[in-house]
Parts: sequence; structure tokens; C-alpha cells
Amino acid sequence: MDRIERLLSRPTAKPYRSKGLSSTPHINSRGQLDFAPGDIENPKNWSASRRWYITVVSVLLVVNATFASSSPSGCLTGIASHFSVSVEASGLVITLFLLGYCFGPLFWAPLSEFYGRRWIFYISFTLYLAFNFLCAFAPNFGSLLVGRFLTGTCAAAPLSNAPGVLADIWGPVERGNAMALFSMMTFVGPALGPVISGFLELKEDWRWNFYVLLWFAGVTELLMFTIPETLASAILLKKARRIRKMKIEGFENVKAPVEETDRSLAGLYKVALTRPWRILVDPISFATAVYLSVVYMLLYMLFTIYPIVFQQKRGWNSGVGELPLIGTVVGAVLGGSFIFWVSARDRKRAEAGHRGRPEDRLPVAMLGGVLFPVTMFWFAWTGEYDSIHWVVPTLAGVFLSTSILLIFVAYLNYLTDTYLMYAASALAANTVCRSACGAAAPLFTQYMFDALGVGGGGSLIGGVACLLAPIPFVFYKYGEPIRRRSKFAPTEDDGEREKEIEQRRDEEEGGGVIEDVDIASSSESSITLGMVEAERKKHKEGGEDSARERDGDEIIEKALEKDTS
Repeated sequence: MDRIERLLSRPTAKPYRSKGLSSTPHINSRGQLDFAPGDIENPKNWSASRRWYITVVSVLLVVNATFASSSPSGCLTGIASHFSVSVEASGLVITLFLLGYCFGPLFWAPLSEFYGRRWIFYISFTLYLAFNFLCAFAPNFGSLLVGRFLTGTCAAAPLSNAPGVLADIWGPVERGNAMALFSMMTFVGPALGPVISGFLELKEDWRWNFYVLLWFAGVTELLMFTIPETLASAILLKKARRIRKMKIEGFENVKAPVEETDRSLAGLYKVALTRPWRILVDPISFATAVYLSVVYMLLYMLFTIYPIVFQQKRGWNSGVGELPLIGTVVGAVLGGSFIFWVSARDRKRAEAGHRGRPEDRLPVAMLGGVLFPVTMFWFAWTGEYDSIHWVVPTLAGVFLSTSILLIFVAYLNYLTDTYLMYAASALAANTVCRSACGAAAPLFTQYMFDALGVGGGGSLIGGVACLLAPIPFVFYKYGEPIRRRSKFAPTEDDGEREKEIEQRRDEEEGGGVIEDVDIASSSESSITLGMVEAERKKHKEGGEDSARERDGDEIIEKALEKDTS
């Protein structure tokens, strides 16, 4: 098995893995194998070019998943005609794919934590490719629906794995650029899907949409096989086995940290399937889930609304009628650039010793929350009348997309900073809720806008957005007392912080932590970085001996780096 792994990852494996050892095994203060400073087997010490290569391939896997989620929306008419079903029924190909998003993370994330990133990529993406064959050559509508659900379930693995990979190879300070790219690509994929499929339906038939998905996935799979394992616990486990096999004197019984825990796959699944629902009823988690569910639902409603505005009302064909969706790509890039600027600013403040709080994330959500209803009304009433130039609603869509991205990234980072050691569970519950709402969007959007019109339907969404807009303002002012009353949101009280870190470390080693499937689950936490600096100063001022300081700093930094994932 080890030889197979080395062969598959040869373009990126050397010199990071070798049959021998590059240096004497490093043992930490608990007597366990660990990475030495500058260890070339530590993913965070790999060259920048290697890490960027892995980042780009990981993001390509995610683009496959997000592109496939919306791609059939441009050829629903062709699917309906071929299988003699209604256009609304053909929308189930999107609904079932998004339902796969709901179940996939709960299945794949514990496996990724237990066995490592790499083989989960191999298995899930190969299955994704196989089930896309079923969709492309589906003999009947039922088999197409089954294929879409299974592809959605498998596509969820890159979504849950990729943020973990970025957290594995980039430090908290370095991760900003990688996460900015990741966040933007999760919006670019769904926006480009209908554009490409719309033109394909004009020239070919609906099956060509799935042929393109197959070609794209096939090329990506070849690149995927060059990704090495990046999960530190998995690398250390294999290194410990290699050392024991070599029978190095003094290290015959060396063990990796994961070998001295009682974690089990059953324990990981227990946490993955139970804790998210207990956290969901927490006030901050619940309000955030409601808000993001509405926003996510709108994102997938747009793939029905745009054809109504530009095809039904203006008479454009199915290809040209989807082109205005490119404006949402531009909006996502604008939003991502703004998020990157904010992250860079906060990072500098954190490195200067500023101790932030989770609510410092919310001004970005406030901006997005105000922009959201304004741009929704703008889009709705300029799209209602074909006498208004098409550029006007298209421009509204640009800023609507920007507002969606701002709300998403800000709220998901807020959840991460609020729930700390329970962030993965909070994000998992949020993911399932909003994916379920997004899955429902294709089923009722056409009926809703036929009954209310573009202006009326858009105004209904804008009205709901107005009701939700005060939420970040309320949390910004009252978030801290709300967190103090929560069972799952630990406060940053100096006297309790070290205890919380130790508790989280013990829980991770016992198998209680999973990765989440979100664009921000591994995003850089500048607020948490500020806590790292504060804790480091606290330890140094306490007069402890230097060895203990280094060990304490290492525990704190590792634990808080995990918080950002």
C-alpha cells in the first residue's frame, strides 16, 4: 500500500517522504512522536510552490462539485422534453444533488479525520465520476435522479475535505490568500454552470451538459492523484510505523499521538450525528442558520429567476439568457477581494497584540445585510420591465452576489470564533439547514414568480431580507452576554482559557472533532490569532521556565490553529 501511495503522489511526494528518515525522530513533552522544527515531512514546511499546487488542485475539486450543482439548470427544458415530465419536475435534478450536500458531509468528514484526506479524495471523487456516467447515459428519469443524488453525496467530500487540506498546509497567518481563492471559487462554479449548459442545449442536447462534467472531472482526477497526504496525524502515524519497522535504537516503541488515544470511527460518527442538532437550538447558531438558509435559497433561486427575467421577458435564447449570471461571478470576486482586505487588516491588528472578540466579524455582515435587500429590490423592479436596459438588472446582480458572499463569510467566521472547539458541529448543522433550503428552491421558484411577477416575488425576498438585516447589529451589541449564557460558546475569560484549550485537545484526541463542509470552516481567524498572542504574553509574564513556556505556547497555538479549521 505504501508503494502505491508513493507512486501516485510522486510529483509532489519528494522530498517530503522517503524510505528512510531525514533526521533523528523528534519526541514531544508527552513522549510521543512529533514534527521537529523545520521538519520537511510537516506539510506546513513544504515549499510555497508545492503548497500552492495542492491548493489549486483542491480548489479544482471544489469547482467540480459546485459547477455540477447548478449546471443542469440551463437545460431543464431539454430534460423535461426528453423524459416527458414537467419543467418543475426536472428541477429535481438540482434538488436531489443539493440533498446529497446535506448527507455527504456527515458521512465523509469523520472518515477524513480517521483515515486521512487523500484516500477519501480518491474514493469519493472516483465515485463522483462513475455516478456522472449514470447521469450522462440515464435511460429514464428515475435513474437520472438517483445518479444526481449520489453525485451530490460524493461531491460533498471535496467540499468538506478541501478546507481541511488548506488548514493542514497553511499556517493561520498565511492562509488568507488561499481561503480568499477558495471562497470565490465556491460562488464561481454555480454561476458558470447554467451559462455553459444553456449554450450546450442550443447546439446539442441536455446530455452534453453531463459529458462536460465527465471531461472536467476526468482531467481533475488525474491531477488529484498527485496530491500527497496532508493530515498531520495521518503522516505522523505512518512515520511512527516506519520508525518501528526500522528498529532504530531507542525508538523501537515510539508512537504517534493518535495511537495513544481512545478515538474510534464510531465515536467520530456519534459526534457528527448528534452534537450539531444540540448546538442548532443555541440562539446564535439558530439565528445564523435561519439567515444563511434564506440567503442560500436565494442563491439557487437565481438560476430560475434569471431565465425568467432575460429569456421569458426579453426573448433571449437559453444561451445568451444565462450570460448575465457572469455578473454574479464579478460580484463574488469583488466580495472576495473585500474580505481579503478586511482579513489582512485584522491580521495586522492581531499580530500587534490586539485581542479581538467574535463580534468583530459582524461589521462585514452588517454591510452585506444592508446591501442584500437594497440590491434585491433593485434587481426585482428593474427586471420586471423589459423597457429598462438589461445592464441595469445585471449590475444589480453584481452587487447582490457581493452581498451574499459578505454575509456568508462573515457569519461563518463568526460561528467559528463563537463556538471554538465546537465550531465544526455548529457549521455542520448550519450546512445541513441551508442545503435543505437550497434544495427546495427549484421546486417553487417558477410558481412563485409566475404568480407574483418578478417585482412582487423579488420584493417578497427583499422584505424577508429587511426583517433579517438587524440580526448582525443585535449580535454585535448583545452577542457577548448571549455567549456567556450558552453551553457551547465559551467566553474568552483569561482564567478559563487554558482550561478550555486543554479540554478541546483532549476531546480531539478522543475522536470528538470533525471537519465541516463550508467555505469558511478553515478560514483564517485573526481574532483567534490575537488570543494566541495574548496567551503567549500571559505565559511569559508568569515567570515559568523557558521549556514549559515553549511547550505551553505549542499547545495553545496548535489548539487555536485547529479552531480556525
